[in-house]
Amino acid sequence: MSAHDRRFPKSVYRHGAEPDARFSLANERTFLAWIRTSLALLAGGVALETLGLGLQPGFRLAASVLLIVAGILTPIQAWLGWTRSERALRLDTPLPSANLALPLGVAVLVVGVLVLLGVVFA
Repeated sequence: MSAHDRRFPKSVYRHGAEPDARFSLANERTFLAWIRTSLALLAGGVALETLGLGLQPGFRLAASVLLIVAGILTPIQAWLGWTRSERALRLDTPLPSANLALPLGVAVLVVGVLVLLGVVFA
């Protein structure tokens, strides 16, 4: 079994040619940035609910849940983005866009509005 056959995921590594290592490493750093974002969203959701901060409880809970859900979904973007980008690099095709970036951005925007409302109506 060659080293090529042992690499995971096969759906990425069985296609195309080996790209410049710098591009693969940049893709990996992007994956890790999405993972750090996920951890921050999860921590923010837990902290918001745990600390209370004198916000109106309904708005605070909604914002916390939305942050936690976004934090749960973000690793999906990390994995799908990494696999799609790595495959594109191997096939020398245009890089794909981040499918969940807009929904996650909207989620953070909504959280901001919920926290603002929680302050106003506290």
